[in-house]
Amino acid sequence: MLSALRRAALAALLFVPPACLAHAQQFVTPVVTADHGPEAEAQQQKHYVVMVSLDGFRWDYAKRYGAPHILELAKEGASAPDGMIPSYPSLTFPNHYTLVTGLYPEHHGIVANSFYDPARNARYALGKQDAVTDGSWYGGVPLWSLAEKQGMRSACFFWPGSEAEIAGERPSYYLHFDDHIDEHQRIDQIVQWLQLPAEKRPHFLTLYYSDVDHAGHEYGPDSKQVAEAVHRVDELIGELHRKLDALHLPIDLIVVSDHGMTRVQGNWIDLDQYVSLDGFETAGPLLYAPSEAEANRVYQKLKAADARFEVYRRAKMPAGLHYDSNAREGDPVIVPKGPYLIRAHAPDPGQPVHPPMAGEHGYDPAQMPEMRAIFFAAGPDIRAGVALKPFENINVYPFVTAILGLENPPIDGSPNVLSGALKSDVVSSNEVKQ
Repeated sequence: MLSALRRAALAALLFVPPACLAHAQQFVTPVVTADHGPEAEAQQQKHYVVMVSLDGFRWDYAKRYGAPHILELAKEGASAPDGMIPSYPSLTFPNHYTLVTGLYPEHHGIVANSFYDPARNARYALGKQDAVTDGSWYGGVPLWSLAEKQGMRSACFFWPGSEAEIAGERPSYYLHFDDHIDEHQRIDQIVQWLQLPAEKRPHFLTLYYSDVDHAGHEYGPDSKQVAEAVHRVDELIGELHRKLDALHLPIDLIVVSDHGMTRVQGNWIDLDQYVSLDGFETAGPLLYAPSEAEANRVYQKLKAADARFEVYRRAKMPAGLHYDSNAREGDPVIVPKGPYLIRAHAPDPGQPVHPPMAGEHGYDPAQMPEMRAIFFAAGPDIRAGVALKPFENINVYPFVTAILGLENPPIDGSPNVLSGALKSDVVSSNEVKQ
């Protein structure tokens, strides 16, 4: 996730089994267990899904920088050679949560990494622990909550939303975010969970790495540091794959990312240089007007203010962005036309001044293909050598539920989009169940 999360990470001591001591670091955070009782006997017979997020891993990095272990998954199973399309805005929290809910950000409510909610008169931010862990901010039914509701156990080694009780459920096993936990230890924990007795063993598991995103922000997507980060996480995927195979369980491995990355152009664009925002609540580039008259005034001033961005009244946003009906999105809404950094205000005097980073994301993937993410899936339920055309990430959710044999809640995604990547018996079983 973003560096703000790294700074916000908790540090606590964790008991590490002897097999993991070689990889353990001094300060890590403990596994939290939510006792849901034993897994339903019918669910114990089903297959497993381990879903890994490689934050900021752009769609073309695997071939561009060489990621043989990840590319091997494409041969063994299915992939999207030209990328998976993130939801707008192509940011970390909105898209991670879209992947596990099958909903566009405006429908699940996490519309940005940081935003204001006029109805609550409160703010959500990725580094704000009391908000991140408050399930009332989150809509939809994330995959771990869906599994738990249907008697299947789940485990999350990091994922936005996994620290909160959502839809009345928590994962059976989860950790509070701490990006300093050793990368190999994360894999060892996944393996340990899969070695639990059948009645305690999770069938849906998540894993997360931020290396590529951090390198992309700091050095840009064309840097040697990004190439090194790609090689590092590729080795981790290879290690994970080998250790999962050694368990001799029917495990489907899905490797995704939340968004891509592009090189930033120019300096910050401060919206208050064009128009007074007195009386507005703001969060980064998001604007929350105190009245309809004020919203229209700022819209009229900004709509021709700068060729580097478009401005819309929220109800008139382009339909393809799916960003027009949630008050958390603000009004008017600013949409960058290129890789520009936009904010409502510069920092107040005396506050830290952060120069633009080399790389950024959050842009419209329809206008900027660099925002596209990755999708690779291999395992006993996945057809080999399937090359998928670019598809929206809302469709990953029904893909996972089909493998796990779970019933879907209302979602924006469709089970038909990725059905061609599943073996026929999975598709047939899912059709009968539905």
